[in-house]
Amino acid sequence: MQKALILFFLLLPLPASAQAPSPGIAPPGGGERLSLRDAVNRALAGNPGLEAMQAGEKEAASRVDAARSGYLPRVNYQEMVQRGNNPVYVFGALLTQRQFAEPNFAIRSLNRPDFLNNFQSMVTVDQVVFNAGRTGNAVKAAELGRQMSELETRSSELQVMQRVLEAYFGVKLGEAAYQAAEESVRGAEADLKRAEDFRREGVTTDSDVLSIRVHLAGVRQEAIQRRTQLEVALAALNVAMGAPEDATFTLTTPLMETAYEAPALGESQRSAVDTRPEARLALKGLEAARVRQKVARAAYWPEVFVRGVFETDRQEVLNKGGANWFFGAGLRWNVFDGMERKARVAESRHGIDAAEARQRQAASGVRFEVRRAWLEWSAVKDRLALARASIAEAEESLRITRDRYANGLSTVTDLLRTEIAVLSAKTGYLAALYEQRLAAVRLEAAKGSLNPGSLLFD
Repeated sequence: MQKALILFFLLLPLPASAQAPSPGIAPPGGGERLSLRDAVNRALAGNPGLEAMQAGEKEAASRVDAARSGYLPRVNYQEMVQRGNNPVYVFGALLTQRQFAEPNFAIRSLNRPDFLNNFQSMVTVDQVVFNAGRTGNAVKAAELGRQMSELETRSSELQVMQRVLEAYFGVKLGEAAYQAAEESVRGAEADLKRAEDFRREGVTTDSDVLSIRVHLAGVRQEAIQRRTQLEVALAALNVAMGAPEDATFTLTTPLMETAYEAPALGESQRSAVDTRPEARLALKGLEAARVRQKVARAAYWPEVFVRGVFETDRQEVLNKGGANWFFGAGLRWNVFDGMERKARVAESRHGIDAAEARQRQAASGVRFEVRRAWLEWSAVKDRLALARASIAEAEESLRITRDRYANGLSTVTDLLRTEIAVLSAKTGYLAALYEQRLAAVRLEAAKGSLNPGSLLFD
């Protein structure tokens, strides 16, 4: 029963937050020195997902330029070569070539003309004068698309920064947990030596020595597990930064309590609704839905345009020809389209209703995430204070127990239990430190105010 109790406490896992593999650096002293801010900047510069989204931003900006081209005229150049003896073609071509003469009025020439070449060069200019705002709304829609693309990139950047911080301090947590486990191994080895000395003096029994050996085996297994978790965390940090999995770094930003202070909950929620990419995306989506409705309604109106044409027609490539031009204005109006426009307008109206609902949902979701992050931040501060105090208490308890055991006043079970309590208190404090840093970043990310220059990365 005693041995089972010892093993239960020895193999008791760390809290989930302490176990989660976090990306990190190589064992202390190996590789390039890397601060948390360096790791964040490296990840933002080399993340393939962000590179794709940044390319998407440029793509969206090009669509804005394409939409703006609707304000400008369309200029086309055309070159054509014709040859034939169609009476109408020959008669018209001679006129446009300015080569028509009296002999061409002869009945025979009119009815059965000879073959005629026509080398035609033409420049046309078309300009829309009025289209009920279709061009302007197309520009607005493209501009909103560009802004939404930027917001999506910003949202991804927040996620990348958060992942890197979790990974970075996951490594620091793994290093500290491994060191704590190693200290426990050294302490257990010292206890075993002391117990063996006491046994030779007849103060303790073989049972005490055996119990401590079981305890030593357990803490050695714990140290091996911590080392493995640290190696996994190192590889995970490399992946988060976009570095090779086996790259080595020396992490220089310590895992220590942050001086970050969270604003009031109400202020944090209001700030989040204004700045969080997800909330702003939903708002831009509503604006885009309203623009689509304007485009749908514009289809009821006619389009007015003007056209200018300049052309030259020649019998030879460069000779025997003439030039002419004309200018015109026109109106295109779709009088009946099978009720398609009515359906498009109805579709856009429902789209606005859906976008409004999504905008309310996004704002509500953002406020909730801020509340949750804010409450987690408040709770972790209390946990950290308790964890800090518990280390001092556990170490003092271990000192007293060791003295009592040395004087035969405590059992080996008491000694082992207090040693396990010290290890648990230290790992609990480390986990609380890790959670504090994560809680601060989660709150800033939930507010949408996290950025590479944040003090949280110092």
